[in-house]
Amino acid sequence: MTTAAELRRRTRELLAAHPPADTDRLDFLRARFDAGLAWVHYPEGLGGLAAPRALQAVVDAELEAAGAPGNDPRRIGIGLGMAAPTVLQYGTEEQKRRLLRPLWTGEEVWCQLFSEPGAGSDLAALGTRAVRDSDDWVVSGQKVWTSSAHLARWAILIARTDPDVPKHRGITYFVCDMSDPGVEVRPLRQITGEAEFNEVFLTDVRIPDSRRLGEVGDGWRVAQTTLNNERVAIGGTPVPREGGMIGKVAATWRERPGLRTHDTHQRLLGLWVEAEVARLTGVRLRQQLAAGQPGPEGAGMKLTFARLNQEISGLEVELLGEEGLLYDDWTMRRPELVDFTGREAGYRYLRSKGNSIEGGTSEVLLNIVAERVLGLPAEPRTDKDVAWKDLAR
Repeated sequence: MTTAAELRRRTRELLAAHPPADTDRLDFLRARFDAGLAWVHYPEGLGGLAAPRALQAVVDAELEAAGAPGNDPRRIGIGLGMAAPTVLQYGTEEQKRRLLRPLWTGEEVWCQLFSEPGAGSDLAALGTRAVRDSDDWVVSGQKVWTSSAHLARWAILIARTDPDVPKHRGITYFVCDMSDPGVEVRPLRQITGEAEFNEVFLTDVRIPDSRRLGEVGDGWRVAQTTLNNERVAIGGTPVPREGGMIGKVAATWRERPGLRTHDTHQRLLGLWVEAEVARLTGVRLRQQLAAGQPGPEGAGMKLTFARLNQEISGLEVELLGEEGLLYDDWTMRRPELVDFTGREAGYRYLRSKGNSIEGGTSEVLLNIVAERVLGLPAEPRTDKDVAWKDLAR
C-alpha cells in the first residue's frame, strides 16, 4: 500500500523534475497527472496510485508549499466532481484514458445535460429522445440550467431511449461532444445580471455508441452516481474554520463595530456555530468516502449548504443596512466560475437563492433524506409502473 512517506517522495521527485517556477502551468499539471498525484485514490495510469483517498492531503500540502500551480477546481468543478467519478465507474478503458487527463488538467471543460423545462424536479420524466441509428444515437430535445455550457467541450447527458417502459427504466447515459453539429447553447440571464447558466437545444445530434456510459436503459442507475457525487461536491467542499460566506460576515462584524446590534449578534453566533457544525460534518463525510462511493447522505450536506448560504447572506445584507442594497455591476456577462467570496454582499444574497434549486431542489432532497437515510415510508407514486409514453404531460 502506498504510504504518506512514499507520496512525499514521489511529490518531491515531481517538483525536482518540473520546478514550478520554470515549468509551464499546463505542462506541470500533465506531469502531475502522469505521476499519479492528481487524485491518488484513482487507479494507476488514470491520475492516481490506488492509494487511500485521505492521503491526497499529503500531496496537496507538499505542492502548495512549493508554489505549484493548481487546476482551478472552481472552473472545472462539474468535470472533477461529477463527470470523473461517473466515467471512472462506468466508462470503458478507452473512455477513461481519453477523457480523464484533459478533464483534470482543465484543458477540457465539462457541463451537465440533465434538467429539462418539463422535467426539473422530476428528472426521470425527461423527454429528450435518443434513437439508435446503426452505430450512432440521434439525440433531440432541450436541456436547461446548464452551468458552463458556453465553455464546455464535453457534457454528461441522459436521454430517453425507450418510451415504452416506466420512466426510470428507459433512460441511457451518454457523453456528448458540445462542438458537434446540432448543439446550440443560449444564455439564461439570472437575477445577478450574469448568464452563468444556459439552455441547450439538441437537434439531431449524432452521438457514437462508443460514447455511451453503462448499458442501454440503465442510465438512471448511472445518473445516481453523478447526482450523489454532485451533492457532495456542492455541499461538502472542504473549507477552513470560518471559511466561505460566514467568514465574510464575521470579518465585517469585527472590522465595523458601528454596524452591530444585539439581534444581529445573536443571529451571527447561531449561524457561526451551524457553519462550523456543517464544516465538521463535511470532514466526516469525506472520510467516509474513503470506503467507497458517496451515498444519499450527501443530500443532507447539500440541504444544509443551501439553507446556510441563504441565511448568512441575508444577515450580511441586514447588517450592512443601506450599504447592503448596493450592487457593483449589472453587466450581462458569461462568467467562467461562481465566486461567492470575491464579490460584494448584494451578489452573495442574490446568487445564494439558486443554491436551493441547483444540484437538486431542497424539496426533492428532503424526500431523499427521509426515504434513503432515515428509512421513512416512501411517498405514493402513481406513475411507478406506467410506461413513459402514457404519462400525462
